[in-house]
Amino acid sequence: MNVAKSGYRVFSANSTAACTELAKKITERLGVELGKSVVYQESNRETRVDVKESVRGQTIFIIQTIPRDVNTAIMELLVMAYALKTSCAKNIIGVIPYFPYSKQCKMRKRGSIVCKLLASMLAKAGLTHIITMDLHQKEIQGFFSFPVDNLRASPFLLQYIQEEVPDYRNAIIVAKSPSAAKRAQSYAERLRLGLAVMHGEAQCSESDMADGRHSPPCVRNTSGHPGLELPLMMAKEKPPITVVGDVGGRIAIIVDDIIDDVEDFVAAAEILKERGAYKIYIMATHGLLSADAPRLIEESAIDEVRYGCRIFISDSLLQQEHNPAATGNVNYYVDYN
Repeated sequence: MNVAKSGYRVFSANSTAACTELAKKITERLGVELGKSVVYQESNRETRVDVKESVRGQTIFIIQTIPRDVNTAIMELLVMAYALKTSCAKNIIGVIPYFPYSKQCKMRKRGSIVCKLLASMLAKAGLTHIITMDLHQKEIQGFFSFPVDNLRASPFLLQYIQEEVPDYRNAIIVAKSPSAAKRAQSYAERLRLGLAVMHGEAQCSESDMADGRHSPPCVRNTSGHPGLELPLMMAKEKPPITVVGDVGGRIAIIVDDIIDDVEDFVAAAEILKERGAYKIYIMATHGLLSADAPRLIEESAIDEVRYGCRIFISDSLLQQEHNPAATGNVNYYVDYN
């Protein structure tokens, strides 16, 4: 039976190679067997979960990675958690290295905070605890009605910089936006390195409308309140990308939590190269690399002039289709430990 001395069991929430491989690595390390269950899609794409052994009174860990089909992965997790709950499991703990929808954790104009919705759904399905890694914002933990363990990948990334980056003492940690400055400052202080912050954005960015900087409109409105004149609200306007800090003749190390759409990283690398950085590294926890991200990095100006841009991704996503082998000057390092 899959019963450890402490009375817990480990299940995989989907049958993809990535999730199965991660679950096997975890169970091998713990010295337990992987729980017997079947997760599959019906012909109409409904998710079905069959738990093949008793879990009554046991503490259950559900391993779930997030592949390209995010919504299917979420349903697999929800249905499995509910199946275990109705099978009288004592505690149900979700192990989710990358928490989906974490970027949608703030209100955008007339949108919604989808991350909070997902947290409520997980609680309703029966989860009593989750273990994740490097949430996009630490405040996301407040969306949950149960404990959240937000683990850090920074020790592994710091170790990699110290052991694998040649002449890392000549490096400078770079935040590609002011919002990433706190994370970059933490790396810089631990490595005893300098800090540079990139400010501004490419002009005509789609995010101009997304963040509500043109709302409310720049007009005076006194309707409904005779005699009351509201102050004129000026629209925000960010300057072109600039770098605060000296990167000339240095190794630039950009740190972030997620690499997904890489246009911002490519633009940042080009600016750093223009400012004199002779090598550029990008460090991140979650390497999603959606759509054409690998191709965009390969075809960037950095590769054309042979300024090697190396990406180190420390995550247990294990998505081979997301991290194809690089060709040319870009090297991908994926740490599954």
